[in-house]
Amino acid sequence: MAGRIDDLQWSADGMRIVASGDGKGKSLVRAFMWDSGSNVGEFDGHSRRVLSCAFKPTRPFRIVTCGEDFLVNFYEGPPFKFKLSSREHSNFVNCVRYSPDGSKFITVSSDKKGVIYDGKTCEKLGELSSEDVHKGSIYAVSWSPDGKEVLTVSADKSAKVWEISDSGNGTLKTTLTCPGSSGGVDDMLVGCLWQNDHIVTVSLGGTISIFSASDLDKSPFQFSGHMKNISSLSVLRGSSDYILSGSYDGLICKWMMGRGFCGKLQRKQNSQIKCFAAHEEEIITSGFDNTISRISYQDGQCTNEESIGVGNQPNDLSLAPLSPGLLLVAFESGVVFLRGEKVVSTINLGFTVTALAVTPDGTEAIVGGQDGKLRLYAVNGDSLTEEAVLEKHRGAISVIRYSPDLSMFASADLNREAVVWDRASREMKLKNMLYHSARINCLAWSPNSSMVATGSLDTCVIVYEVDKPASTRMTIKGAHLGGVYGLGFADDTHVVSSGEDACIRVWSLTPQ
Repeated sequence: MAGRIDDLQWSADGMRIVASGDGKGKSLVRAFMWDSGSNVGEFDGHSRRVLSCAFKPTRPFRIVTCGEDFLVNFYEGPPFKFKLSSREHSNFVNCVRYSPDGSKFITVSSDKKGVIYDGKTCEKLGELSSEDVHKGSIYAVSWSPDGKEVLTVSADKSAKVWEISDSGNGTLKTTLTCPGSSGGVDDMLVGCLWQNDHIVTVSLGGTISIFSASDLDKSPFQFSGHMKNISSLSVLRGSSDYILSGSYDGLICKWMMGRGFCGKLQRKQNSQIKCFAAHEEEIITSGFDNTISRISYQDGQCTNEESIGVGNQPNDLSLAPLSPGLLLVAFESGVVFLRGEKVVSTINLGFTVTALAVTPDGTEAIVGGQDGKLRLYAVNGDSLTEEAVLEKHRGAISVIRYSPDLSMFASADLNREAVVWDRASREMKLKNMLYHSARINCLAWSPNSSMVATGSLDTCVIVYEVDKPASTRMTIKGAHLGGVYGLGFADDTHVVSSGEDACIRVWSLTPQ
């Protein structure tokens, strides 16, 4: 197809697929054999994007399509050929679905109507009751397993269950509402599925609600996640290990190891997140507005949030948890010192700063530059004293991390190279880490300091063992479509990654 695919359906025998979407000419709909890709029909009759399609699950096979031209088209086959069009709707027809026995199909539309047809002939049988109609566009529909009820979801933020009579008319059985709705556009329901005893709805904001079909009064189980690039994550250890992740749009989510989504953190202001750090009872973020947000975090919730203007656009930040309130923020030409909610000094270093890291006790800092050099500084009060300059990288430094035992540190650059350094001798401990094909965005150490992982724009995560040559690496190919932007170790054998695809994945490592 020449454009986006909006819907696809399998035939009941698992041999054919019909897909619909946007395209040119006759390429708005295609039906083909799954194994060979050969076409099994010609689909004339639509002039605009086709939003949905349905395959009749019983013989004789039929295909129904609907779309932005307000038409419902009916095809007989295989090979499938146009039979007739129905013009019962006065707006976009958003979804079509066959009943499990193939005797009926239903279409729903932005005109707030649902129309039921005979599955074999496309003759109109009836409609959903106009008395209890949705107050907004109906976006999706799904049949119950016994074919006697349907589920609809709408822009009015509600889901409705309808009883379908043998004659084809629908009467309202109940209206389902999702708890915790803010009333905003994100709460509009745009997708649904009735699978066995589970009724599933999906909102525009990405919240999935699962109701019990046998007990519709019971509150649904809900879970959600990120909708945008997850730019960073932090693995926090305590009585139970969990992950905090921040996405570009300002959303922070909590995830429990072994369980998954555990809730969204409600912030006072959902500003965009560029840099992110977390430690036990504090979360620190920076966006694109020259401010740092220090967020108090207790019992799984944000309790207080303070915004501090730093006068420059932050490039990176590093927290010293053992030095009360100390936070170093890198900006284009230097470093800002924060203690608590106060900026105590701004130091211009005379070169372009791209990354930094500070030891947990706040006594040493490493600053990476656009020139590829690593500069080591002693932290004296609120000032920096340069102690050494390390040269190995051939590109701008993108990330620096100390090992948990503080005996080493690792750095990576935009020229796809990473280096592990011995902190005492300041010599390279592991080099030739040149196995990415694009810039390195993130880096993480294992808790026992024996492994270091790098994540790159090339979609891969590479794990190196510090005491072995770089050539013995473990590579996770295609970890995240669009690039890897966040990395952490859950423990010594599990890596957590996040990326452009708005997903978080946990990987189990099996050393070579």
